[in-house]
Amino acid sequence: MVATFSSDSSSDRVQRAARVAAPGSALELSEVPVREPGPGDVRIAVEACGVCHSDLMIAGGALPGTTFPVTPGHEIAGRIDALGEGVEGWKTGDRVAVGWYGGSCGRCEACRSGDGILCPDLRVPGAAYPGGYADGVVAPAMALAAIPDGLSAVEAAPLACAGVTVFNALRRSAAGPGDTVAVLGLGGLGHLGVQFARAMGFRTVAIARGAEKEPLAHELGAEHYIDSTAGDVAQALRGLGGAKVVLATAANADAMSATVDGLGRRGELVIVGASTDQLAISPVQLIGGGRRVYGHASGTAVDTEDTLRFAARTGVRAWTEEVPLEQAATAVAKMAGGRARFRMVVTTGR
Repeated sequence: MVATFSSDSSSDRVQRAARVAAPGSALELSEVPVREPGPGDVRIAVEACGVCHSDLMIAGGALPGTTFPVTPGHEIAGRIDALGEGVEGWKTGDRVAVGWYGGSCGRCEACRSGDGILCPDLRVPGAAYPGGYADGVVAPAMALAAIPDGLSAVEAAPLACAGVTVFNALRRSAAGPGDTVAVLGLGGLGHLGVQFARAMGFRTVAIARGAEKEPLAHELGAEHYIDSTAGDVAQALRGLGGAKVVLATAANADAMSATVDGLGRRGELVIVGASTDQLAISPVQLIGGGRRVYGHASGTAVDTEDTLRFAARTGVRAWTEEVPLEQAATAVAKMAGGRARFRMVVTTGR
């Protein structure tokens, strides 16, 4: 049953939600009560929700504070359906997105410094509250990013997490227009990283496994392609003059480590691909060229808005495959099994 949202709070109103009953169990479509937004919250009629690898971590119980049953989904796009008490600056019908940043405490040093994505009490949709694999979501108004007219809900959803992650990492890096930026990996993050790097005016290099990916790299906007199976990646980067930035989107610590000697003077290895493996990097490698290695985590709602506006203006888009909400389990399985081409997006039919 698809919920027809209204302002009443009757407890018999339900909506569809794809939920995980216990850590590691299967995703199942259920009917759940429609929630009313509390003070400072809004209810969003979900139109699209991207499927992210982090959803598997949440569904597996790996994120502290997650309570089950869980409705995953943190790449949410839709329209505001109801406003909670005290919400200002938004109205019903506004097109909005919510990503990994689903709200924060607003009081800690990180929040007061404008760095709420690193708040100790960060609220991730799907973990802190029911996420976007559903007809509707209740989220803090502070987590909302306005969707520009140039983007559909399906286009906006993946940009609220995958998109803002690479966009924000690149714009906060040491690279300036014309500098060489290499993107390691051509998956869900990497295919967006290449597009954003090209649109930002960087000399863009794509690094991936296999010669067969070279046409794709150029189609996405890469000026150069390095096949990591064909030789020394660092040597190839040095042959291009050295990279100012390597954006590591592939979650492979060995592949990341192999790029360090290809960084130019004061070059940076910026890591957005999550891996628990150890990097194989010596202090000498870093000291010699004044190089830096650091991680980057997504962005706040303001960063997401910047990402959406930039994408709308420049034509950067996630390459997506859409599935209806009732097939959410299929979408997750396809993503988890590596059979998805870049980004799966669940839609509600709105």
